[in-house]
Amino acid sequence: MARPTDTGYAGVYVHWDGYPSHHLPLLLGAYQYRFGGDVDALCRHLIDEAPDGWSQLGTDLLDGAPEPLRAELVGSDEHPSRKLDNVHVITVGAAEAEPWTVTETSHRGLDWGYVLHPHGIEVIPLDAEDRGPVVAWDTDPRARFSNSPYRWRPGHPVPATLPPRTTASTISPAAAAPTARTAPRR
Repeated sequence: MARPTDTGYAGVYVHWDGYPSHHLPLLLGAYQYRFGGDVDALCRHLIDEAPDGWSQLGTDLLDGAPEPLRAELVGSDEHPSRKLDNVHVITVGAAEAEPWTVTETSHRGLDWGYVLHPHGIEVIPLDAEDRGPVVAWDTDPRARFSNSPYRWRPGHPVPATLPPRTTASTISPAAAAPTARTAPRR
């Protein structure tokens, strides 16, 4: 989870479930509802207030979202975000370990990067790319996002499908019911 810098980006590590299908709905919902469209407040919460990083991002990021949206996104799987704690780093000759700042040059072995730009979330498949497409902040959090790194390459469109719209059926139940055959079978 990072913010842009003059040279690329800098941020913190998030341990569990870093796939776009998990993180993007939470981040979009957090931006749109909990943080009222304030990307700086979202960055302060996710990056500055957790300098050691996160064990997991949770559904508390959806606080303030309409209940039907929240229910559609998380169902009954409510769980809070958890900061990393009890991080033990073995150091040789150093007085105290420093937090790991994830940057464009120090993402060693991470699969996904999320850079919180003023215009949207850049999703970077870190195993293959230095940049990625940007998901606009006004994207519906119910969109279905691909977890395939290939689809998140620079120059590709954002790999997402919008949720199907639900509408009232226009066919009456009587018209939809099967009818009895009136002609004899041959």
